[in-house]
Amino acid sequence: MFSSLRLIVRRWTAMKNNKRMRNLVSILLMVVLSAGLILTGCKSSGGGSTGSGSGIKAIYTGPEADTFKQLLMDALAESAAAEGMTLDFGDACLTINDQVEQIRAAVSSGYDAIICLPVDRATALQLQTAAGDVPIVYVNACPDEQYLKENQYIAVSSYEKNAGEYQAEYVYETLGKPSSLNIVILRGELTHNASTARSVSVKHWFQDNGIDANVVFDDTANWSTDEAADVINIFLNTHQSFDAVFCNNDDMALGACRALKAAGYDLSEVPVVGVDATEAGCQSIADGDMQFTVYQSAAGQGAKAIEAVKGLVNNGSLDGIEGLSDDGLYIWVPFEKVDANNVKDYM
Repeated sequence: MFSSLRLIVRRWTAMKNNKRMRNLVSILLMVVLSAGLILTGCKSSGGGSTGSGSGIKAIYTGPEADTFKQLLMDALAESAAAEGMTLDFGDACLTINDQVEQIRAAVSSGYDAIICLPVDRATALQLQTAAGDVPIVYVNACPDEQYLKENQYIAVSSYEKNAGEYQAEYVYETLGKPSSLNIVILRGELTHNASTARSVSVKHWFQDNGIDANVVFDDTANWSTDEAADVINIFLNTHQSFDAVFCNNDDMALGACRALKAAGYDLSEVPVVGVDATEAGCQSIADGDMQFTVYQSAAGQGAKAIEAVKGLVNNGSLDGIEGLSDDGLYIWVPFEKVDANNVKDYM
């Protein structure tokens, strides 16, 4: 039996006339009396509007935040606040057990919905067992389709295969439409569906277009700039020739650029491409280092996740939400191509 505990929470409150809706304020301690599980270290957003999300209490659960995940969390907070929805942010989950316990605690605490970026998408069944009848909106990382259920367990994301296809098309055109080329692939976390989908779709695009793309190096750098630089340095020591570097996100592309520049490579001749169109990624394109990225809208995914929560809690349905797939399992937020010609539009 747990004794009485006080949880420190920070509340993200959006004032109605604040364009960014991101005023961070401290709030009082809340006392949790428990005979079971508790939620620790939560941040909360919402309550500043009388939108259709008023009265809804949701929680976000996910792993440690990288650049894109932080943008996504900010977008969730802003969208929830605009709708008057209470959205709490649980501590970053380091393991699947952490996430299962966090979801169980959310259910026992009376949350209406769970927004989940799974630590490992292969464990969706465990997460859903913990959630019981409480709906889950997966965001950014999609479990396999067999684990999704219309109006109960749904996913908000961008169609990951498009990102790899856009990268491959750009590199092919930029290199003068070669009949063959040597490529390097840097993957994100192996438990994230985007790592597989983006990487495989690069290969498939070349295969489908009759181009011999020889993958001379394929490894993970876990979305990290520093890891990517280290991995590229390891690859360079193999002294293999290569024509382009495909990265599953911008942070890794930045690391690849750093390592290649330090080794004396001309980045105008060796395209390094990423995904996300983060601020740093776009600046790198503007500076002439990275050549291309694919805009993944954190704002769009965050807004659609909040819209999905509203629909599920208020109506038990996602009807009318733009981007909803025909089977009702996905809400898709489109990717967009970004290069030197239009990068200023994303900065």
